[in-house]
Amino acid sequence: MKLKRYLQVTKPGIIFGNLISTVGGFLLASQGRLDWTLLLATVVGLSLVVASGCAINNCIDRDIDARMARTQKRVLVTGDMSPKAALAHGFVLGVAGFVTLAIWTNVLALCCALFGFLIYVGVYSLYMKRKSVYGTLVGSLSGAVPPVAGYCAASGRFDSGAAILLLMFCLWQMPHSYAIAIFRFKDYEAAKIPVLPVVKGISEAKQQIVLYILAFAVATLLLVFYGYAGYGYLAVACATSLWWLKMALSGYKESTDDRVWARQVFFFSIITVTALSVMMAVDGQVPAHIGWML
Repeated sequence: MKLKRYLQVTKPGIIFGNLISTVGGFLLASQGRLDWTLLLATVVGLSLVVASGCAINNCIDRDIDARMARTQKRVLVTGDMSPKAALAHGFVLGVAGFVTLAIWTNVLALCCALFGFLIYVGVYSLYMKRKSVYGTLVGSLSGAVPPVAGYCAASGRFDSGAAILLLMFCLWQMPHSYAIAIFRFKDYEAAKIPVLPVVKGISEAKQQIVLYILAFAVATLLLVFYGYAGYGYLAVACATSLWWLKMALSGYKESTDDRVWARQVFFFSIITVTALSVMMAVDGQVPAHIGWML
């Protein structure tokens, strides 16, 4: 049971979601020259870093979690695990993750992971989440890091492909997160977290969801435009984006139950990003001309 607590505090669901996008980014960049050892090191290293960030986030958010129905049973709220133990656990995981990336991958992948970690723990968790309606936007940067880090680990460069992935996954995070904030509205309101639906209302959040999905749809096409993905990816990107947009627009019907609608938008966001991660892996290609790079 004690080991279970150490697993729960790392938020396994978040780790798994990031693992899928990491592999997608890695395989997109390594078409025809797959290095299994490098892939394993990238996945393990980034998973450990994400787990570390989640454990430390649980320490920081334990007062907020106590006021939210969906988080009141987390181990730091119930007292099943002490903040000191969770913090130490997060520290050990972080060191192990960063060392793994430093030894087995490259400087760019390591820097990406460090950037995401500092944004999530230092900027988002400690300040923006509690103080600003723009916390979601800042947090989206850390959420977009795993596929970019995977791409950089495989390619050894930050080029236009990596920039497109960063843009795509940042834009995806916004409607995904706003949908959560709508169907968990009472939780966020009780915890006094200034997410957009609470601060500016659900109508404003719905409008932002539609706009971000439109921007996301355009961003997904850039991988094809710049030659990084083929027509199979294009078909899936168009189908999922248009269906997601259709779902978002259905929220304007008078008969809409906002909580049910938001939950549907949220779940389809996961289907969308998973499908695109898979298609990046199986239908990615080396562009005839790689744009600017670092």
